[in-house]
Amino acid sequence: MKATLLVMNRAPYAGTLARAGLDAALAYAAFDQPTSVLFAGPGVLQLAPAQEPAAIGRKSLRRLIDSMPLYDLEAVYADREALARHGLAADELPAFVTVVDAGAQRELQERHEHVLAF
Repeated sequence: MKATLLVMNRAPYAGTLARAGLDAALAYAAFDQPTSVLFAGPGVLQLAPAQEPAAIGRKSLRRLIDSMPLYDLEAVYADREALARHGLAADELPAFVTVVDAGAQRELQERHEHVLAF
């Protein structure tokens, strides 16, 4: 099977792409497709624990992310530099998220046949 890497690089509530990317990741996993997820750039903000989007009429993306292991989606990564830039600490992330540096991100992209950015 061909492996797919989904790169989440959009802020959580700046539009619909962040939610669409998470939905795609869960759909791939639900159909047993080999899938990895990388949160990069402003996309790491999707991992922030204290999200309260009800004021803008949205549901929390963090709650959706927290459900990833239920779909056997455990190859989930976060960009170390972006976390630091946005003031997020590794201990604030879900336990199944692995923090990676730029070199590991390149390796991720190289070992996946398809890379989709959201």
